[in-house]
Amino acid sequence: MSTDSNSGNMIEIDREKANFHYDVEYKHDAGMGLSEDTIDYISNVKGEDKWITDFRKKALSVFHEKKMPTHWASEDLNSINFDEIRYYLSAGEAPKRSWDDVPNEMKETFERLGIPEKERKFLAGVEAQFDSEAAYSNIKDAVAEQGVIFVNSSEGLAEHADIFRKWFGKVIPTGDNKFSALNSAVFSGGSFIYVPPGVKVKHPLQAYFRINAEQFGQFERTLIIVDEGAELTYMEGCTAPKFETTTLHSAVVELVAMKDAKIQYITVQNWSANVFNLVTKRGLAHENAEVRWIDCNIGSRLTMKYPGVVMKGEGARGEVISIALANDGQHQDTGAKMIHAADNTTSNVVSKSISVGEGRSTYRGQVHIPKHLKGCKNNTECDALLINSKSRTDTYPAITVRGNKHSTQHEASVSQVSEEQIFYMKQRGLSEAEAMSLSVNGFVNDLVREFPMEYSVELKRLIELEMEGSVG
Repeated sequence: MSTDSNSGNMIEIDREKANFHYDVEYKHDAGMGLSEDTIDYISNVKGEDKWITDFRKKALSVFHEKKMPTHWASEDLNSINFDEIRYYLSAGEAPKRSWDDVPNEMKETFERLGIPEKERKFLAGVEAQFDSEAAYSNIKDAVAEQGVIFVNSSEGLAEHADIFRKWFGKVIPTGDNKFSALNSAVFSGGSFIYVPPGVKVKHPLQAYFRINAEQFGQFERTLIIVDEGAELTYMEGCTAPKFETTTLHSAVVELVAMKDAKIQYITVQNWSANVFNLVTKRGLAHENAEVRWIDCNIGSRLTMKYPGVVMKGEGARGEVISIALANDGQHQDTGAKMIHAADNTTSNVVSKSISVGEGRSTYRGQVHIPKHLKGCKNNTECDALLINSKSRTDTYPAITVRGNKHSTQHEASVSQVSEEQIFYMKQRGLSEAEAMSLSVNGFVNDLVREFPMEYSVELKRLIELEMEGSVG
């Protein structure tokens, strides 16, 4: 039981909400290991054009050529055995447009996670991915009538190739890093969204990514293009059951905001502690456009994620707001990349991390402003909270500013939960765990307010659950 501080009512929380899986009969299984045969299998199942197969095989070569990153959490990465992962699993059915048509075991999965309820209440469309493929994909008629496209990446390639191919792999090249190359080789699922000029999508679109299988890798590929003067909010949620064996999640997300467009991309992830979450996310902002990442990272064994914005057009704006919570045996290596490539561009990074028990959080940031530009501004704030004496936090900001016509500021703080504050709250009738949870939620509260109401409540509850058992 836990108390909702907004209402004072007691709320029942299912602490094992995401820890379940179903035995599913997969029609398509590429087997374990990664080779050109794996790629041929995936391409044949999907019926892909030759250029996509060639793209995948070239990416596989790049993946093999690139060494594992050594300046990051190499001791964790080196434990990944790529030969003991399954790269494609599918029930072999096209995504359903009606919830009633979704296969029962997948329907039960997403119903337990509350997806249909969220769709009915406040979403303009939903895509629900189960392992390698979307099980459900639907967009409200009123939004579709505005010309908005919201399908999975396979449908995007097949049905909207003229738009998809123009930007596919352009924001994040295959060779950007070892894991973007891996995704390019075996990508499956993910969202393709196109918003026509001037269309402002009033309610969020959401994708939900669920890993159900053991020793599996999920490699969704998301491409979002918001045309001139248009606006979109997109949300994604991610979960997986708890297995003893390694699970790999390695996504690529490319955002394109054309002139005067706005994209807000919100992520709430709650992976189990066996998941390696190695994700590449980047947005391209044209003239007076805005790309905003709001990112919450809870769970996983290791997360390496640094959402970025390339501000290509004059007056473009980029922002990353992130929360990371690392518990025992977890390392949240997160941050942001801000690349200023035009005059009068503005970037803002606000990062808050919490380290619990022997958990480790790392902020890794990059800001780049070249000499030939003028009028660029950056603000970077990194705040870390340590809960226990063995908790660890590290900050690696790399801010490169050339020229004298720019404004930058960087602020960082590390603090521990105040014993006096905990003592004071205990005197007011709270238990030590409740007092600790209240302190942590107070630490991140200004950022939690950036999430939609339905998600901010869920996020506070997740933090409460993570904090239980951390005292002492």
